[in-house]
Amino acid sequence: MLSLPRTRDRSREFDIVLWGATSSTGCLVAEYLVRNYVGGESGLRLALAGRNKEKLEGIANDVGAPQLPILVGDSFDADSLNAIAAKAEVLITTVGPYAKYGAEVVAACVRNGTDYCDLTGETLFVRAMIDAHQEEAISTGARIVPCCGFDSIPSDLGALMVQEAFKERHGRYATEVKMAAGRMRGAFGGGTIASMLNILDELKANPSLRKILGNPYALNPKGIRGQDRGDQAGVRYDQHLGWTSPFIMAAINTRIVRRSHALMGLPWGEDFRYSEVMSTGKGPRGFTRALTFAGGIAAFMGSVAFPITRPWVVKRLPQPGEGPSEQARAKGYFETRHVAIGDGQTVRGLVADRRDPGHGSTAVMLSEAAVCLALEGAQLSSEGGILTPATAMGMRLVERLRAAGMTFEVQS
Repeated sequence: MLSLPRTRDRSREFDIVLWGATSSTGCLVAEYLVRNYVGGESGLRLALAGRNKEKLEGIANDVGAPQLPILVGDSFDADSLNAIAAKAEVLITTVGPYAKYGAEVVAACVRNGTDYCDLTGETLFVRAMIDAHQEEAISTGARIVPCCGFDSIPSDLGALMVQEAFKERHGRYATEVKMAAGRMRGAFGGGTIASMLNILDELKANPSLRKILGNPYALNPKGIRGQDRGDQAGVRYDQHLGWTSPFIMAAINTRIVRRSHALMGLPWGEDFRYSEVMSTGKGPRGFTRALTFAGGIAAFMGSVAFPITRPWVVKRLPQPGEGPSEQARAKGYFETRHVAIGDGQTVRGLVADRRDPGHGSTAVMLSEAAVCLALEGAQLSSEGGILTPATAMGMRLVERLRAAGMTFEVQS
């Protein structure tokens, strides 16, 4: 019988169990962990888990680690998931859409006091997990950390970074942080597309869920709100960022940053504001690009929401488990710029990577988040609950990601 909340002494059989290694991102995570940690000084103990033993063995061979243990289970079988979670210090899952396949995985980790990371961008799923498991996760000590990929580590840790720099320079925190996604090259994977489509299906089946998606504080503890009123919907000019258009990932990223602030006890002030946009530059060219981005988002979302055009569009998109080729990933990169503002003072920061955001970089972020929990778990100040990257790992994870080649830089 497990004694809860558990101590984090690496006494379990595995440091990390990777659930979903056969997906495109899961394979990249397995490759990264094997290359950088398995058999190295850390002595990281990794196992692969999923439904199909033969496919998992193939992944182990592909990443050059045929000796990796294989655990078999099913996303809907609580007994098999309990057995897997009980063996792990940390469980990573790349199996989405999480609203379909993630609930029992989270529940198993909560029951067993097992730390957890995923790469979801599904606001409704995260809200459901908070409602279902927050109190039990606190009692068992399970640190459940969703959104550990491009959704939402650059946003969450970027905001934390510039706020800490602002306080160091000015003796107080900024009252506002703006994030602007800038230069970027990458492609949506099949899992991301499937998650988007599933959200549309959930809204169709239950229109009342729109209230959650439209609530800027949807992931906050109940009753904790602020001054933000919603995500940008059109083209605007910003004195700090130039011309801007909507950023499709703001719908999850902003909610994660606001949850971080709430869980930390509102150190940035009850009136703190946070926003995200796509920055397209200044002048006529920047304005034209902003219009193009805004129009493209509207056209894509309309095409997959409209029953007549959706099948035609979906057939031409990556399917679940599929991702861009190695050659395409090699050409990817991203930059996000963060501006902390308060009393006429500003501090600017940059979060960037030379890997494509949704796959190569996400695999690094997800892997390092799990390694941070597994190897530094006893040193982290966070306790159990449905947490965020900033509240679970904070600047320790920033340092790990810098060492992994990502840029987290305070610029001015």
